[in-house]
Amino acid sequence: MRRIIECVPNFSEGRRPEVIEQIVSSIRSVTGVTLLDQEMNADHNRAVISFVGEPEAVLEAAFRATKTASELIDLTKHQGEHPRIGATDVIPFVPISGVTQAECIELAKRLGKRIADELGIPVYLYELAATRPDRQDLANIRQGEFEGLREAIRTDPDRAPDFGRPELHPTAGATVVGVRAPLIAYNINLSTPDVKIAEKIAKAIRFRSGGFRYVKALGFELKEKNCAQVSINMTDYTKTPLYRVFETVKREAQRYGVNVVESEIVGLVPQAALVDCARFYLQLNEFKKEQILENRLVPAQGLPDFLSELASSAPVPGGGTAAALNGAIGTALFTMVASLTIGKKGYEEFEEELKVVKDRLIPLRERFISLMDEDAESFKAVMQAYKLPKMTEAERQEREQAVSEALKKAAEVPLRTMRLALDVLKLAKPVVEYGNKNSISDAGVATLNLDAAFRGARLNVLINLGGIKDRDFVAGMQETLDELTSELEGLVKSYLDTVARRMS
Repeated sequence: MRRIIECVPNFSEGRRPEVIEQIVSSIRSVTGVTLLDQEMNADHNRAVISFVGEPEAVLEAAFRATKTASELIDLTKHQGEHPRIGATDVIPFVPISGVTQAECIELAKRLGKRIADELGIPVYLYELAATRPDRQDLANIRQGEFEGLREAIRTDPDRAPDFGRPELHPTAGATVVGVRAPLIAYNINLSTPDVKIAEKIAKAIRFRSGGFRYVKALGFELKEKNCAQVSINMTDYTKTPLYRVFETVKREAQRYGVNVVESEIVGLVPQAALVDCARFYLQLNEFKKEQILENRLVPAQGLPDFLSELASSAPVPGGGTAAALNGAIGTALFTMVASLTIGKKGYEEFEEELKVVKDRLIPLRERFISLMDEDAESFKAVMQAYKLPKMTEAERQEREQAVSEALKKAAEVPLRTMRLALDVLKLAKPVVEYGNKNSISDAGVATLNLDAAFRGARLNVLINLGGIKDRDFVAGMQETLDELTSELEGLVKSYLDTVARRMS
């Protein structure tokens, strides 16, 4: 599984597109990062940019964006509705796939330290990365905003940053870095310019004032639209859905003789959040996500993404993962040939046997897919073992033992791929011998894919054996490899001869 993190930095600039374009360019300059979205708001004088990528690439892009913003944005000249303490006001990391919250927290700390050390900008950690309970809430850190924090950071020990000196950068202020779940920035505009009404509604729905558990909200005046706005952060839409907040705001507004004019989502939103709204407003019964057309098309995008990953300089995925993929492909092809034979005229006597084979092949294909991830994870464990300290003799011995144990596990995963490839080939014998003659070449390709899966996995076992100190373990594995290889070679030769005969 690809390791993907989303980063959604907020910048205190929403009126100069040329500035945001330079920040975006600094993000795009990092290889391996994909820009997803950018939004600007003149009233808030704020921009929100979303991008994704591998952890190290995301960290580098976030740092370059912060550096560019510190050179172009001067908070002493900044005015806007949205609370802010920095040119780069907040940088949240959001784990998307293959990355844990703990890994994102460590990344946030590394970024915070680098910003403080290299740019002279003090950094606070918030949400899941917070070092103190009172800093989990971003509003507590922003208290007093840039102007108030300028004095408080120097005089109040409770306002000291997590990284850097207790002194704001003269023009770039401070930056907040953290880790959070996917957040929906959701605004509701009212049919009144009276900001006090928006503030009362915001107070009614936000958690810290007794409202919804996963809602943060403020009231603002939008001079450009001549209306008041309830600006909302939905911190967990799965527990507090969008439609519930919208309906509550609408009812609260009616108390003051005000209507909802419109609502907007700033940046990106999880599809599931909108599906929940569709279920509610359309009163859909037993609606399933599989009924969404786009969801049925997404799997087709998976292979190009995987191949791009495989071609990258990243050590995982590698040959072991590719070997398991070969196994899945070969198993799928055998399943196809069985499917093309079942129910066809002239093959009636083999139908029941092939039905059994087909049903048994399907879960084995899924097992190969699991082995793709297992291979990548086992290699990561080896890399972690090699990173252990080795300054003292005790540390060297402990590291050597840890590396050896990690290599054992890393060797066992491709061995499972080898065994599975052999099991599939044994199971598929009726497909090769009795399968639809018009598809017999596909059975040959299936055989070659499983042969490649076996031999590729074998290479991965052998390279791991070289670093294992347990000689009994190594000898036992080598004996097993020889036995399995001898059995495989006989099957592959027999199947390819059968395929050639049936094609002629």
